[in-house]
Amino acid sequence: MHRQRVMARTLGLATAVALAATACGSQKTENTGSASTAPSASAAVTTPESSPSSDDKPAGDPSASPSASASSASPSPSASASASSSPSASPSVKAVMANGDDSEQVRELQARLKQLKLMSVAPTGFYGSKTTTAVKSFQSRNGLTASGSVDAETWKKIQGLTKKPTADELRPPTVNEVDAPDPRCMTGRVMCISKESRTLAWMIDGKVISTMDVRFGSENTPTREGVFDVGWKAKEWTSTIYHTPMPYAMFFSGGQAVHYSADFAARGYSGASHGCVNVRDKAKLSKLFDDVKVGDKVVVYW
Repeated sequence: MHRQRVMARTLGLATAVALAATACGSQKTENTGSASTAPSASAAVTTPESSPSSDDKPAGDPSASPSASASSASPSPSASASASSSPSASPSVKAVMANGDDSEQVRELQARLKQLKLMSVAPTGFYGSKTTTAVKSFQSRNGLTASGSVDAETWKKIQGLTKKPTADELRPPTVNEVDAPDPRCMTGRVMCISKESRTLAWMIDGKVISTMDVRFGSENTPTREGVFDVGWKAKEWTSTIYHTPMPYAMFFSGGQAVHYSADFAARGYSGASHGCVNVRDKAKLSKLFDDVKVGDKVVVYW
């Protein structure tokens, strides 16, 4: 009997390692996580990714994380259909932009709203709750129906009160503004990770200790959302699938982990992971890695 139990435990561990090894990978040249004892992931969801902001979708970054999900492919570096600075809407402008849209035109809308001091975060190209709130505020101030969606009349008015955004305004090298913490982050030791603002906040008993920009997986390999625990850590780790380095890896859901990404540090939101949570500030992550313990909570949410 004792021999049978030992064999069963050995087989179970081998199976867990094999499963973890397939869980994470990078888009293009991304790192991915391998074996992990972390809890199973929850349903995959589309992630924010592109340029820094609290209102967008994750981009598909080439050297990203080891997890099974990845953020949607990020918009191409070149600005797309941007409206002219003149009051009249350009022919390429859609009749309506609304919550859930993801485009270069939305990025331009966000940059113009930022000029009007209605948004404090950098444009992301994803029309989320922050953009909706900013649009409603603009509409209310200008005698328009406060729907939160941009119809032709609203777009024309916004164009008339702003100038055409510069390249730096569309993709500023700024740090993302942290969202209000999810209620599940308010107790205990938690890595509180917002897909909308693309930020990670390290929190202890409701107090924010440190924050950092993060990047997620693509639509095909999204970063899983939900409440997890840190299953194990590895200061030096290489993806067993993609053979890319994943320094300061903290695995929380199968092969998905929070880890440093040299690609994210070099190229920003022009790519995505295969599901892992990429961090570009190595010094901050090194400190976080030392502070986080196996068993600490991880909350990933929109």
